[in-house]
Amino acid sequence: MSKKKFLFLFFIIFFIIFYFNLSTISFGAYPALISTIMNAFDKIKTWLIKLATPAAAVAVSTGLFMRKFSFGDEEKIRTGKNLVKGSLFSYAFILLLDLILTTIEGLLG
Repeated sequence: MSKKKFLFLFFIIFFIIFYFNLSTISFGAYPALISTIMNAFDKIKTWLIKLATPAAAVAVSTGLFMRKFSFGDEEKIRTGKNLVKGSLFSYAFILLLDLILTTIEGLLG
C-alpha cells in the first residue's frame, strides 16, 4: 500500500469517526442565537393565534350585521357574504397552518 493511499484512507476513517462521534456530543444543544430565534417564533405564533380569534369574530359579526341591515341592497348583502366567507376561510387557514407546524415539530423533535 502506498503512502498516499494510506494517508487518504486514514483521513477518511478519521473524518468518519470524528464527525459521527464528536458532533453528537459537542453539539447536543442549539446555539444561543438559534434557540433565541426559535423562542421568538414560538411567541409570535402564539400571539398570532390569540389575535386571529377575536379578529375573525369581529369580521364575521360585521359581515352578518351588513347582511342583516342591508335593507334589500344586493351589493351590501354580497359584501357581507364575502366578508363572512373570507374571514372564516382565513381563520381556518391559520388554524390549519398551526396544526401542520405543530405536527412537523412533533415529528422532528
